[in-house]
Amino acid sequence: LIAMNWSALVHHIFILFPLLPPPPPPLFLKQITIISDIISHSTIILNGLHCCILFFGNGLVTARDHEQWYKQRRIMDPAFSSLYLRGLMGTFNERAEKLMDKLAELADNKTEANMLHLLNCVTLDVISKVAFGVDLDLLKNSSPFPKAIETCLKGMVTYVRDVFFEFNPKNRRNVNEVREACRLLRTTGAKWISERKTTMQNGDEVPKDILTQIIKTASQEENMTEEDEEFMLDNFVTFFIAGQETTANQLGFCIMALGRHPEILEKAKKEVDDVIGMKRDISYDDLGELVYLSQVLKETLRIYPPAPGTSRDVAEDMVIDDIHIPGGFSVVFNSYVSGRLERFFKDPLRFDPERFHPDAPKPYYCYYPFALGPRSCLGQNFAQMEAKVVMAKLLQRFDFTLVPGQTFDILDAGTLRPKSGVLCTLSHRDYKNK
Repeated sequence: LIAMNWSALVHHIFILFPLLPPPPPPLFLKQITIISDIISHSTIILNGLHCCILFFGNGLVTARDHEQWYKQRRIMDPAFSSLYLRGLMGTFNERAEKLMDKLAELADNKTEANMLHLLNCVTLDVISKVAFGVDLDLLKNSSPFPKAIETCLKGMVTYVRDVFFEFNPKNRRNVNEVREACRLLRTTGAKWISERKTTMQNGDEVPKDILTQIIKTASQEENMTEEDEEFMLDNFVTFFIAGQETTANQLGFCIMALGRHPEILEKAKKEVDDVIGMKRDISYDDLGELVYLSQVLKETLRIYPPAPGTSRDVAEDMVIDDIHIPGGFSVVFNSYVSGRLERFFKDPLRFDPERFHPDAPKPYYCYYPFALGPRSCLGQNFAQMEAKVVMAKLLQRFDFTLVPGQTFDILDAGTLRPKSGVLCTLSHRDYKNK
């Protein structure tokens, strides 16, 4: 929000924290030509913010060495190919059905639903099952993982805002809580990876999940080192935290937006009725037919991007469109800001899925909820498939209204999320009686 306010005062580029000590403060960019040149430049490296490295290690999101990153990406890519993702539709459907069962129970009991909490449960269920073959079933069972993830994200925000936080004796308890949460996730990841490798080496049957695919691909690499094994663990933590949280927040914002725009909600329901009907199992091909729902999800990400920005380090001086960018600075691209600027999107605060109609002009370099260029998010197709399955089933089965009086504010908690939790009342659609 601070970046949004500053962007209204300047045209192309600004320094947000001019009083920070070395290294130089970040430059915030909002000029499309500058963003396109920098973000697609192969020699400009990702800025692995210190606070992110503390939590994610040197995985795909934070690796600064290009060769190191490229090797990791090569190992991870096959597990996120469209062919492999097709095979995950069964799990997407199964986990979404568990959510529908829980929502049906709440509807029958006329109980308010905290949608964000429930969505966090189902997205973490999906991640643990399709990625690591572990069945948490969080809608029924308790687990330390949700709290650990939330603690890590809160810790990351705290470190961003106060680089000296961990050195203040008054904060020792909070620092220890964050460290314990990180330790839980890393020790769990190391255990799951080790057990899977042992099972595969013994020739026993293993789940056809993302972890199996990654281990198989890694075994074909030459010169795998202990460091590479540690990177695999870093990516486990990254995927477990970022992959779950961001999708849940997108779905929460989507439900919030639809609840505030009944005409868009009805149009989305009609498309689901036409494409899915009363089917319980949604197919991969069905997802491609849900064009308007895709537009709704994209518009949600424009106004409410869960991961609002990315950054790059500029090693040498650059001049783009007569604008001088000094070497040694980090440049920040904020999709929350660019998605809300009138110069890029007419009437930007209006929720309008028609902006993403297949025939509409493409918003290049001003819409990047999954980043852009070589370092764009590896799991974006995974996330959007999951989101579309969950939303399609919700629209198919239930009518919902937002509980009056709740706030529609945004909370910055490592990712952007709906502050209210998106409280809803639900009722069965005619589907139940058909």
